[in-house]
Amino acid sequence: MAQKAPRLKLARSLDRSLVVIFVAGFSLAAMEGFLLPVAGPMGHVMVLFPVVTVVYLLAGLRAWHRRPGNRLGALILLGGFAVFLNGMSNSDIPVFVAASTIGSTLILAVIVHMLHAFPSGRLKGRLSKVTVLAAYTNSLLLQVPSYIFRTNSDVPFLALAESPLIVGLARWLQLWAGAVVMLATAVVLMSRLVEADAGQRRVLLPLFAYGTFAVIFVPLVAQVLSPLLGLSMDVRAALQLIVIGGIPLAFGHGILRGGFAKTGELEELGSWLGASGGARSALAAALARALGDPTATLSFWLPRQGIFVNEDGSPAPLLSPGANRGQEDIVLGSRKVGAIAYDTTVVEEPALVRAAGQVVAIAVDRERLTVELRESYGALQRSRERLVDAADRERRRIARDLHDGLQMQLVLLALEAAHLAKSSGADADAAQRATRLRQGIDSAAAELRALVHAVMPAALIERGLAAAAEDLTDRMPIPTMLELNLDGGPLTSAVERTAYFVLAEALSNALKHAKASRIQVRLVAKDGWLRLEVHDDGQGGADFNAGTGLRGIADRVDVLGGFLELASTPGDGTLIKVELPCA
Repeated sequence: MAQKAPRLKLARSLDRSLVVIFVAGFSLAAMEGFLLPVAGPMGHVMVLFPVVTVVYLLAGLRAWHRRPGNRLGALILLGGFAVFLNGMSNSDIPVFVAASTIGSTLILAVIVHMLHAFPSGRLKGRLSKVTVLAAYTNSLLLQVPSYIFRTNSDVPFLALAESPLIVGLARWLQLWAGAVVMLATAVVLMSRLVEADAGQRRVLLPLFAYGTFAVIFVPLVAQVLSPLLGLSMDVRAALQLIVIGGIPLAFGHGILRGGFAKTGELEELGSWLGASGGARSALAAALARALGDPTATLSFWLPRQGIFVNEDGSPAPLLSPGANRGQEDIVLGSRKVGAIAYDTTVVEEPALVRAAGQVVAIAVDRERLTVELRESYGALQRSRERLVDAADRERRRIARDLHDGLQMQLVLLALEAAHLAKSSGADADAAQRATRLRQGIDSAAAELRALVHAVMPAALIERGLAAAAEDLTDRMPIPTMLELNLDGGPLTSAVERTAYFVLAEALSNALKHAKASRIQVRLVAKDGWLRLEVHDDGQGGADFNAGTGLRGIADRVDVLGGFLELASTPGDGTLIKVELPCA
């Protein structure tokens, strides 16, 4: 059974924010229901205001939660706030009545905004941006004369003067501006219907038709149908609220369902790619957000190996039968560059996943090359590690052969020479030559022991790094202080050997080249790292490029993924710092 990916901190933060919005919105709706005269003659209409507000609240929160990157959820919540303001005009609290008067037609501008912003939540094209701006201007600014030039309105304290002429002119401008806004909206929506495919058109057509109908019906029923049909105020208000209440349901359905549901998120994904360049760690997260599937994963195709790999170069897991997982290849031109694995219970249409793959194909191909280079570097690094390990094994074999073979033969020859020198049958000259031979053999054996120790010290092999480091510092002819603490974690043999050879090279350089009189050594394992510091008081001036010794140990440190730092100011001694990963 496929496991779901853990929720990100950002997602948990969004959940908490949406809970806060729900509590605040529901509290406003409850307050509205308490303040409005629901027991009066128009009580059935008054009840509709908090009910419709809650419908907007729930639809907006659900859309925002399911599509966090889509702004339509926030727009639906704004529409709910506009409905709340409209309802508060029936309360007895002056500040609410004033706010309601100012935003009495805000809901119409919000609906126009949603029509232009569907499905991505963003306005596309200059005509849409200008039209939506005009809608808000018409709803808010052209509404101003209706209350500042009317002293007999519901908010006389907002009036500056009485001017029926200005009020009439403003209403005329509102009427014609609204007509122009709806005409421009119709042009934009028709062009989108023409450009849409059949599956998208099945979602767009009823949604656009209902939204356009609502924007036209709300003012039309008040100014034309009510006088024409003799509708009472409560019937007119109820019809307006019912039509407006259907808006969040229609848009919420369009966002969450249907063949056009994820297209808005794909548009958002394309915009994000253009703005950010598609950073690796963010690319997979943006893709999962666009598909609305937190378990969606991105893998990269390596043609030479013929496998899909994750971002870190590890093989991508194969799909498990019956785990509700699907996979669609990402193709750039005719080349396969990656794949998207997703939850088939969340994303039901593979075509949407393929469309997302087309949006991110170029970014995926770029990251595929990065992953391929990283994998090649990893292979090179592993090859270097194998070479170092093979060289160390060969060192150990040579040291063992010298110790068990040639060194033992020299010991036996020395014993034989000593026996000849002490033999009672030998003359004085022969005994003297035998003694010199034994001394020569002893000298050769000592040099051989030093060579064996240099190739692979027995103390390191038999007793570990701590004993070998103590042995090295004890044999130094100048004062050498050792601080040793290797209790911070187990060390691999490769790390022990590398640390030993670094220490040996540093001590040798301090003695032979730096002309030091005192050396301090610190060897500590802590927090998963082995740290080695060798500080001498010599003449300084050491350089990586001056010889093969320092360069060689730097290469060994690099092979293990460690760090080496050299500070050697002339006249101020030399400090070598090395950090090696313990495991």
